[in-house]
Amino acid sequence: MSVLGRSRELLPARGDLAAMLHQPRRDLLAGLTVAIVALPLALGFGISSGLGAAAGLTTAVVAGALAAVFGGSSLQVSGPTGAMTVVLVPIMHAHGASGVLTVGLLAGLILIGLAIAKAGRYMAFVPAPVVEGFTLGIACVIGLQQLPAALGVATPDGDQVVVIAARAVAAFAQHPHWIAAALAVVVAAIILAGARFRPTVPFSILAVVAGTVIVEIAGLDVARIGELPTGIPAPSLSFLDLSTVWSLAGPACAVAALAALESLLSAAVADGMGVSHRHDPDRELFGQGLANLVTPLFGGVPATGAIARTAVNVRSGAGSRLAALFHAALLAAIVYTAAPLVERIPLAALAGVLLATAVRMVEVGSVRAMAGATRSDAIVLALTAAATLALDLVKAVILGLVVAGALALRAVARSARLRQMPLHPDLPGDHTAEERALLDEHIVAYRIDGPLLFAAHRFLLELTEVADVSVVILRMSAVSAIDASGALVLKDAIEKLQHRGMTVLVSGIQPGHHRTLDALDVIKHLHAAGQVFPNTPEAIQAARSHLQHTGVL
Repeated sequence: MSVLGRSRELLPARGDLAAMLHQPRRDLLAGLTVAIVALPLALGFGISSGLGAAAGLTTAVVAGALAAVFGGSSLQVSGPTGAMTVVLVPIMHAHGASGVLTVGLLAGLILIGLAIAKAGRYMAFVPAPVVEGFTLGIACVIGLQQLPAALGVATPDGDQVVVIAARAVAAFAQHPHWIAAALAVVVAAIILAGARFRPTVPFSILAVVAGTVIVEIAGLDVARIGELPTGIPAPSLSFLDLSTVWSLAGPACAVAALAALESLLSAAVADGMGVSHRHDPDRELFGQGLANLVTPLFGGVPATGAIARTAVNVRSGAGSRLAALFHAALLAAIVYTAAPLVERIPLAALAGVLLATAVRMVEVGSVRAMAGATRSDAIVLALTAAATLALDLVKAVILGLVVAGALALRAVARSARLRQMPLHPDLPGDHTAEERALLDEHIVAYRIDGPLLFAAHRFLLELTEVADVSVVILRMSAVSAIDASGALVLKDAIEKLQHRGMTVLVSGIQPGHHRTLDALDVIKHLHAAGQVFPNTPEAIQAARSHLQHTGVL
């Protein structure tokens, strides 16, 4: 299929419009609820990224609308997120605001390319411990990022979030700002308590409004958001510096990978919460790519699907894209009509919102269950979480995938077994008890079960310790997979048995395994000598004939 034809498959369909007209009142109410929750988050994440509150609001409006129309999930809500903020901070330090905007545009192109290449389906292969560790690490990073604003100190210099948080605590210890700290703690406590006892009430906006009113009435000295533009900026490419595009390719790939990972995870969460909704992963990548391609033109930061806002959307009764689209429209109205009021919000209050968000991201029961499942799962979870704190998020996920894959492969390889099998059930014809006993003394049969992979030497070397017998039969009908390492160990075991004067017969080789065995000359000489058989009874009959020919039987 051509690229043009594939692109047409990713565009909105007529059924999307019909779904939006099905129950518009319910979707509009859900959109209103999500907008109330998203407002403080958009402001906070915009500030945390380094581009300011206006960039966060612009992202929520532009990316939220485009992803709602072109994305692959009817329930997904997109915008600035804490995970993306973590990636953007070092880019902001190294390249400035123009670098962040350029990275967003490049990431959008990469996501669109992934959608056309049908890469969305591979999200299903990310192990659950990697996802859980990733989420836990992000929550820790978001919480640490808020310490400077929550403590009322200037953000210290540094690239590592742990170092910055430690310096903020040290600055607070020298010159404590108890008002800011108390405001952040109270706002976070109200949100967490409210979510526990009244989850349908938008306590985040209520706590921010209450905190702002108290600060205004009491005339308290706390840092505030500051001046916001009264509208969405006009689109512009003035930020794009072609001379730096190549140096930003790496960060752009990291942002695109994170956007794909978080958006598809969020869409999967929405599917689990909904009744009959199923997202299209490739179309979701296309929608996120288009959103990230356009949003930087208006001064917004890279966006992804937001798990928390998506969950609120589903719980509020959303049934179509209209809810997410209405949420973006409401935020746009706030930008145009209420910017002077938003400017008065204390930074400490927003820090409290994000601290509560970080706490709520961690499902303690899920982490405990995952850590207690197997030792491998616990290792992958802890390693991914620690790497998220110490490295960037994409490297943490890659490291988690590599370790999870290695541990899984190790477990699969170790599941292979070598079992000595009784001969009697397989003996063709009638035999006297004496003949059976004589056969048992001179013929031994082993069945190899499972994958014959790189760890095969652990049990195949047992073959070389077989007691003195005349014939060894290797039953390979239960071998599920074989690689070069396993084939070479098998070859070595056969040669050692033959060196001891034993005749080796092989039976039941699967059709798909002949290529590996033939390429490494494992059984070439056995084929030539007529010692390879399609099934075990024929191999036993050949062994009996061999014993008769040599005078043993």
